[in-house]
Amino acid sequence: MEQRSLTLTGRHQLEWRTKNIPPLMEDEILIKTIAGAVSIGAELPQYNESDRTDVEPTYPSETGYESYGEVIKIGKDVSSSKVGDRVVAFYGHKDYGVVKAKKAIRVPREISYPFALLSILSCDAAKGVLKLQPKKTDRVLVTGMGTMGLLTVYFLKNYMEVKHVDVIDLDKKRCEYATMFGISNFYTNQAECPQNFYECGLECSSSNEAFRTLQKSIRVNGEICILSDGNRDSLNLQADFFKKELKIIGSSDGWDYQEHANWHFSNVEKVPHIEQIFQHQISHQELINCFEELSKKVINPLKVLVKY
Repeated sequence: MEQRSLTLTGRHQLEWRTKNIPPLMEDEILIKTIAGAVSIGAELPQYNESDRTDVEPTYPSETGYESYGEVIKIGKDVSSSKVGDRVVAFYGHKDYGVVKAKKAIRVPREISYPFALLSILSCDAAKGVLKLQPKKTDRVLVTGMGTMGLLTVYFLKNYMEVKHVDVIDLDKKRCEYATMFGISNFYTNQAECPQNFYECGLECSSSNEAFRTLQKSIRVNGEICILSDGNRDSLNLQADFFKKELKIIGSSDGWDYQEHANWHFSNVEKVPHIEQIFQHQISHQELINCFEELSKKVINPLKVLVKY
């Protein structure tokens, strides 16, 4: 059996490459892809060679990481999955994926694949929120209403039950979409954001200007969690950080993908609007053209759903 993978071979150079799928190891499963996603904040800088965290990229490199599909074969020692199961896994833009069974996230059949795919990034957002541990009565500020920012708000409101969550984003449409998640206020003009007002905040914008505003807005001895990966702007500490003795917390990846997914799937009827994060849908044959349109800003969706 052959596997087709979308491969980055240079700046703005993508191609589909084919290779034979080797025999499964004892603890592996083979997945036939049904859907995937483009995580624009992470993947577009790689495509544009503008990722500040990877200034000397090496090629060829694989693309993507969020995939949903059906298990069609299992290794002889696998007991956690069976043929016919639906799973979310981390293997990117491929028509077939081979992964360790323990790393696949089991998905009930009744859960739609857009909702299932969001379990990955929402778990990454959840880890940062859990490290911050805001109280229900805290005032929390979130910068950037891209996918990560919205999923942060989703977890703050639905899991942590924080009553007062405000957001900052220069794009009014993204802020208006965030109101569906129950935010208290939004600011498209950072100068209007109150200073020394919030107990804690989360940086999801990858914008140093927004990070500067966040530091001004947090109260003395407050805490900030950085969820953006710094691939666009360098995030600099300001005088407010030292003067107010703020604490910075870093966070990467998820806390427990299957446990989080179980909670996430239980909320499917409460937050059906979350699937609207996928503002653009394509077939996998359109991926190369989609990256070109994203790079040229012909389209500017929050997230792209890819169907196979």
